[in-house]
Amino acid sequence: MLGPAGPRANADRRFAPCAVVPIYNHGRTIAATANALAAHGLPVLIVDDGSNDETRRILDDLVAGRDDLRLIRQPRNGGKGVALSAGFLAAYEAGYTHVLQIDADGQHDTADVPRFVAEAQATPEAMVCGCPVYDASIPKARYYGRYLTHACVWLETLSFDIKDSMLGYRLYPLAATCEEMTRKPFPPRMDFDTEVAVRLFWRGVPVRNVATRVIYPENGLSHFRLWRDNARITAMHTRLLLGMLPRAPRLVLRKLTRKSA
Repeated sequence: MLGPAGPRANADRRFAPCAVVPIYNHGRTIAATANALAAHGLPVLIVDDGSNDETRRILDDLVAGRDDLRLIRQPRNGGKGVALSAGFLAAYEAGYTHVLQIDADGQHDTADVPRFVAEAQATPEAMVCGCPVYDASIPKARYYGRYLTHACVWLETLSFDIKDSMLGYRLYPLAATCEEMTRKPFPPRMDFDTEVAVRLFWRGVPVRNVATRVIYPENGLSHFRLWRDNARITAMHTRLLLGMLPRAPRLVLRKLTRKSA
């Protein structure tokens, strides 16, 4: 069994996954998410990104006496990217090899966890990206607006391998992810998911895509801030497009090599 402090010394270190869940004031939904992950056999690291007192109490009660849940507290709200980066490093230092990232707000279908894990176990070096299947609950502006980022990512990678770079439901190989994070920190907020996917692709990390149902819960709590986060995303794409240019010959050569293989 894998515990929250790390895999047993005699465990198969080639594939030792855990889940990392960032939370900021999603006290109403975190228990269902964490318990569902634990039910699938995944140790869970919950990273509290400076939540309010009510959520802190809920988290304390949730992890009390549990061996399958671990709580990491950030001293202040730093953003989703900061919380996830802290969780990834903690998981890596504890000896885990892979991390399943999932949101705390109930948007993501935890029934698909075994599919993500199976895909990663079959290809341990790959990043497994959730490819969302939406129902009628998604706001139309959000749905169509995502395609602008998709087009940018396809240009930044010169590839269609990453079907969706925005969904925060993903399974990472930790060694490559933490090495990239050490080389250059990941963005602190909503631009995190897309930049991580692009930069890991640039490193040569293979991509696998898993279709998964995504909902927008009624009265759900969103931390997306229209002007601030869109400005961050625009700056991110500018940065990534410029970063693609010196990498373009290598990316094209990689694509040609794969086609001829």
